[in-house]
Amino acid sequence: MKNKNVKVDHLITRKGNKRRQFLKMSGLAIAGSGLILSCSDDDDFSTPTTDPDPTTFDLGGGDLGVLNYAYALEQLEADFYTKVVNGSYWSGAVAEEKEILQDLYNHEINHREFFKTALNANFDAELVLPESLEFDFSSVDFSSRDSVLATAQLLEDTGVKAYNGAGKIIETAAYLVIAGKIVSVEARHAAAIRSIIGGDMGDFKLFAGDDAVDPTTGLDGAENPSVIINAAGGFIVTPFTANQLP
Repeated sequence: MKNKNVKVDHLITRKGNKRRQFLKMSGLAIAGSGLILSCSDDDDFSTPTTDPDPTTFDLGGGDLGVLNYAYALEQLEADFYTKVVNGSYWSGAVAEEKEILQDLYNHEINHREFFKTALNANFDAELVLPESLEFDFSSVDFSSRDSVLATAQLLEDTGVKAYNGAGKIIETAAYLVIAGKIVSVEARHAAAIRSIIGGDMGDFKLFAGDDAVDPTTGLDGAENPSVIINAAGGFIVTPFTANQLP
């Protein structure tokens, strides 16, 4: 019986390692994408139209608007996971949960820095969203496992819908490819969080949540930027508009 338990424990550990390796590999998908930004011949960026609200920063339209929009969302997620890994729930969590959340933190930091670099390399500074947006996570109890994981699932599901919905606005092929890579990572994040919540971290059965996939099409949801920004508004303190995005 003792040997049987050892084998079972080893199997669970091996599955957990596969999960973490899967997350780490998905995060690396963005690493080489910076080359696309500097090597792309597709430079037909949209010229921003007149801003109807000049007193508040507007994300802009076309590629500029989508990149600023993604940058805002990645700043939001990066700020959240920074608070998670500095909170008491994470410090006292089991090793498997800690490692998964640490991976998600690393991914979101990388995504944030990626969009920061892309924007500053391709657009004038005054058109780029400020790099230090302020967020309010006072509604989240970072000492509570349930509160942290529920918020993480909300943010990851929202991120998938955001990238899916923004795809039709992107004008430059290279950016569309990158967005496709990032949305796949966000979907893996959402699956990983569901695995933690479901207590099934060593298995891939919870890879996609029935509550996140349209039962008719079998596809993840997609929402316009205006819907996503409104949904995330409770967390966002620094004001900005998206008057040139749908």
